[in-house]
Formats: sequence, structure tokens, C-alpha cells
Amino acid sequence: MKLWDKGFSIDKQIEQFTVGNDREIDMHIAKYDVQASLAHAIMLESIGIITSDELVGLKKGLAKLADDIENGTFTIEESFEDVHSKIEYELTKKLGEGGKKIHTARSRNDQVLVACQLYYKDNLQQINTKVKTLFDTLLNLADTHKDSLLPGYTHLQVAMPSSFGLWFSAYAELLIDDVQLLKAALKTVDQNPLGSAAGYGSSFPIDRELTTKELGFATLKYNVVAAQMGRGKSERTIAMTFGGLANTLARFAMDICLYMSQNFGFISFPDELTTGSSIMPHKKNPDVFELIRGKSNKIQALYTEMLLITNNLPSGYHRDFQLLKENMIAAFEDMKDILDIFNYAIQQIIVKDVDLTDEKYQYLFTVDSINNLVVDGMSFREAYQQVGGEVQAGTYTPDLGKQHSHAGSIGNLCLDKIREKFEM
Repeated sequence: MKLWDKGFSIDKQIEQFTVGNDREIDMHIAKYDVQASLAHAIMLESIGIITSDELVGLKKGLAKLADDIENGTFTIEESFEDVHSKIEYELTKKLGEGGKKIHTARSRNDQVLVACQLYYKDNLQQINTKVKTLFDTLLNLADTHKDSLLPGYTHLQVAMPSSFGLWFSAYAELLIDDVQLLKAALKTVDQNPLGSAAGYGSSFPIDRELTTKELGFATLKYNVVAAQMGRGKSERTIAMTFGGLANTLARFAMDICLYMSQNFGFISFPDELTTGSSIMPHKKNPDVFELIRGKSNKIQALYTEMLLITNNLPSGYHRDFQLLKENMIAAFEDMKDILDIFNYAIQQIIVKDVDLTDEKYQYLFTVDSINNLVVDGMSFREAYQQVGGEVQAGTYTPDLGKQHSHAGSIGNLCLDKIREKFEM
């Protein structure tokens, strides 16, 4: 069944190419199409397009479809082009004329749009919750290990003293920036496009404010052309947002892989969280974090894909938009999985005691030594030259007793302030 069927058969090869794997992808938005269809039916009854009895029938039919989707018995057979044609077929089979009326005053264009917007809105909220869970985990780890020192690096060279508390809370605070972008993306998609039809509205006296309220959107995308042009823009906005979050997660995963290696040896994980080698029995590979890094980097590429598909399209609908769904939805599902497994695994991290008296860390405290001389009255430049000379001569002796007390430093992590910032 095709919603645009006019009584002739399309070439099978053309059909396969144009439909692609929409049936599989549409399973992710099926429940949202049901929600939107229900709101649309309520609106049609309110303006006299369908009767109250027909609305009762449609409500029952849509409730049954929602249950089927929830319990996994809903399928989209090959005879259907997509989820939208399948739902209309089931309603028509059950209700007859009432089912045939469900598409009145809408197009598949705004039908897809509103289902995707609802999916994006729901899943952005889920991702925001998962980020908050990871954020809380990291702050708890920072508090637990706030006194455990760790070498800091610049250019992968030993630089200055850091701590596990500083490391964990650094990534926690970076997540706040990512959440701000998630909230902006959520605001972008929290606008009802239903009623824009094929992109130019309808001659029916539809009540778009009613469907906006029924679907729980914050507002209406008023201009019908703007509503249609939101397709592609929403995906670019979300993809850019995901890129920021994925970058944070990828960098954190890279740190973990680095710190687990024998040359660093700062952390470890239980054997059950690592994998081995087929020929090297000593290996404990951080495959989970390598995959997090790889999947996160793949998500960072999504924005470029969304941009290139949509950047030179004129206003109005184009079939190119169909190509947005597959990798966009895949990114949502991957992001949720990444956040879940990251939070699960990082809670089991084993923080090791790092011996900062080891020879390879002997210059970790040179800046502190310079600062000590400055406090004693020497200019910074002279102090820098003196300590630099000691390093060159091999006579430098580190002072491990210097305290860092300013906001955000090793001795003053400001974890409560960071926690407050997340809620702002």
C-alpha cells in the first residue's frame, strides 16, 4: 500500500531504490506516528470533518496499534512503503470509512515531520537524563579520589601535578556545556509542524493550536513553509549538538585507554570489563573504551553528512530528506548506548597509587618551585631562569609540599559549584 497510490504499479527496481530500508527505520518512529495520528483525529472531529463515533473508533484502533508497537508485535510488511501507509491500512481494515478519513488535511510530508520531531524530542530528553547520570557518577568519583595525585601533561610531556579528582570533574564540567547545547536542540525540535501538509498548508479550517496542545509541543511552527524547511535544519542542529557531546566522550575514552597502558599504569578495570588477545595471554584490552571512542568519532561525522545532504536544497519538500532518517536515528540509539555503557564501566574504575617520586616525574613540580622563589621575593623571570638552570645542570630537587588553593585547582575542586552549574 502507498499513500500516493493512483491505480498504477511502479517499476519494481525504482520502488526498491526509493523505499530503501524505510520499513526498518520507521519502526523507531511508529509509536510517534500513532500519537500524531491520534491528535490529528481529535482535531478533525473538533472541526466537523469526522464524527464523534468515527473518533471513538479511531481512538480504539490507534490504542491497539500503540499496544502492538509496545509489545513488539507490530510489523511493517514488504507490501507497505512505510509505517504511515501501514497504520492507515490497519485503521481502514478495522474501521472502514473512518480509517480512510485519517489522512484528511495532512500530507505524508508533515506526517513524517511530526513523527520525527516527537522522536527527537523524546530521545533528546532521554539523552539529557543519561548525561546527568554520567555527570553525577563523575563528580562522585572526583570526590572519592580528590586526594589522589596524578601527573598532568602538555604535549604528552610531564608538565604539572594534577589529580584524579581534577580529571574526573573536568569531564563532568565539560558535560555541562554539552547539556546546554542539548537543551537548545530540544527547544528547536519542540515546535509542532503538523498542519503544514505538503508544505503550503490546507484549505481545511484545521486547528493547529489544538494539535500542538494534544502533542505536548511547547509551541507551533506557525509558518507552513518554515515548518517544512525545518526538516534538515533540525537534523543539522541535533547532529552538531551530538558532535560536541561525542567529542567529550571520545576524549575521555582516549584518556582511559592511554592511562590503562603499561607505560602510564594510572588506572585499571576488573578483568570482566576487558578483553584478551588470541596469542598474548597477558593482555587486558580496553575494547569498551576503544569502541566508545570509535562510535563517538563516527557520530562527530554526522553533522557533515546532514549538511551535505541539505545545504543546497531550495524551499519545499525533496526526497533527499528521506536519507536523513537512517543515520540520524542510528546516532540517537548509539548515543544512548554509549552513555549507558560509559556510566556502567567508569563506576568500576580502579585508581592506582601513582609514585610521584619516580624519576620520570622529577620535573613535575618545577612550576611550584618557581612560584616558591617568587613568593620569597624573586621576579618570575629570574626564578624561571634559576630553576631552568638547575634542570639543565641536573641539580634540581623538587618540592612536593606546595599547596594549590585557588578555585578549580587540585586543592579546591569546587565540586558543589560544578553541581550547581548543571542545574542552571
